[in-house]
Amino acid sequence: MADIQKMYELWLEKAVADPDLIAELTSVANDEEGKNDRFYRDLEFGTGGLRGVIGAGTNRMNIYTVNKATQGLAEYILENGVTKRVALSYDSRIKSDYFAKSTAAVLAANGIEVYIYTELMPTPMLSWAVRALGCGAGVMVTASHNPAKYNGYKVYGSDGCQVTLEAAEIILGKINNIDIFDGVKTMDFDKAVADGMVKYIEDSVIDEYIAKVKEQGLHTDLVADSGLKVVYTPLNGTGNKPVRRVLKEIGIKDVVVVPEQEMPDGNFPTCPFPNPEIQEALQYGLNLCEKEKPDLLLATDPDCDRVGIAVPDGNHYELFTGNEVGALLLEYICKERIALGTMPKDPIAVKTIVTTDITKAICAKYGVELREVLTGFKFIGEQIGWLEEKGEENRYIFGFEESYGYLAGGYVRDKDAVVASMLICEMAAFYRTKGISLIEARKRMYDEYGVYFNKLENFTCEGASGMQRMKEIMAGLRANAPKTIGGVNVIAVADYAASEKKNADGGVEKLTLPKSDVITFYLTDDASVIIRPSGTEPKIKVYYTTKGADKAAATELQAKLSADFTKILGF
Repeated sequence: MADIQKMYELWLEKAVADPDLIAELTSVANDEEGKNDRFYRDLEFGTGGLRGVIGAGTNRMNIYTVNKATQGLAEYILENGVTKRVALSYDSRIKSDYFAKSTAAVLAANGIEVYIYTELMPTPMLSWAVRALGCGAGVMVTASHNPAKYNGYKVYGSDGCQVTLEAAEIILGKINNIDIFDGVKTMDFDKAVADGMVKYIEDSVIDEYIAKVKEQGLHTDLVADSGLKVVYTPLNGTGNKPVRRVLKEIGIKDVVVVPEQEMPDGNFPTCPFPNPEIQEALQYGLNLCEKEKPDLLLATDPDCDRVGIAVPDGNHYELFTGNEVGALLLEYICKERIALGTMPKDPIAVKTIVTTDITKAICAKYGVELREVLTGFKFIGEQIGWLEEKGEENRYIFGFEESYGYLAGGYVRDKDAVVASMLICEMAAFYRTKGISLIEARKRMYDEYGVYFNKLENFTCEGASGMQRMKEIMAGLRANAPKTIGGVNVIAVADYAASEKKNADGGVEKLTLPKSDVITFYLTDDASVIIRPSGTEPKIKVYYTTKGADKAAATELQAKLSADFTKILGF
């Protein structure tokens, strides 16, 4: 506690650049637990960069933790032969613009050229800018779909992907050797602009990005006359301008925007959890649907890299899961590219290991190679990069993850809700011209391949004790793997940290994916349970997959698995 008190006093003395920090520190003067939570550790920097609660202390997102990370990034760039040019973007979150300009000022003070957007822009447009402007790195200030109290800082490599584990470890090493108050070079942002070290990204870069998005369309010529009506919400984030622009340019004339969620607002007053995966975030959009009766509700998260939808089913609107939307898009792209004669030779689709296995059946039908990667869209982007190195980038047709992230085309290397919004609307319009609703399209897909039911359950583990509990849970499962879950036999256990898969018959297979703190329990009848601690939130995540003759059977089996596995975990 003495060390924490010492750090607290140091911050009280030196954290004067942001008055909010001093006010917060003063408010916890007699709160030992509050001090401990702010200073018991440094905010962790990994392949996802930084993410944490906005506030004072080493375990918070603030100008000092951001600047320290940026100084580490600058030293990595200068010492490793990386192009001394960085692209920079930010979302609508509290202090995002402030953190972005401070990042630019630190980079400029270190002699690194910065290209920054003139206003908030989506994450995929940061990935685009890195590649389009020949940058050695990129930074996106965002906490994606986290609650309003969070912000974050994602670092990208020259390929437009989030940095590799190796690069992140080198940057972390630099960060750890920097004094948070006295070891950071910085300068006035406006002076950096005047000196030409910070430049604003021109509109032509945005126009080129929009053109690349539109190139991914298959039947955009049919959209204008389809009569499709859309209600759209950017959830007070960055999607408002680019998504509406693309939909307008492909001919969707009837787009109604949810007024309370149209303009950027980091407080997210109408959706405390601005995540298109959950119904609460879409409620204002659903309410508007009752009045407008659209064919589709579209919702993008604050940094516009994820998109969720709801579609009419009788008298109500049903939310589709990320797995369902991804599978529908995959089949649509496969079927229509073959029909149009644009399917490449030896096509490839990519999904993460926690994403629905219906993709395996779809890819088998259409002769598409399916590659599975670890959780995190950077691993999908990495696959595109490897294809590009061999001159085979056009083989990649689609990639997605269950958490509502999709990408068609290799022009960016992160999930892109702009292109996904366009393709979802195009798909809906195309089916509409044939008298098929998205509800019917989903039914036909399940009739053909079987009903796959996927569910994610989160267990929150806040603070230092929560971090320890997550470690103990994973260690316990490795030491004593269950033989059955919900009365269903476990036929194999894959431990991605140990890089091995142990079968119930005693056989052992080597896993080739990078080491990761993930365990998969394979069960009979195509069921599985996957568990991993989140890399960006204080949560442990459990992914269930079940398959049944109908949704009721698949859902019932998942409930049995969940009830038992929750007991096994001790929750």
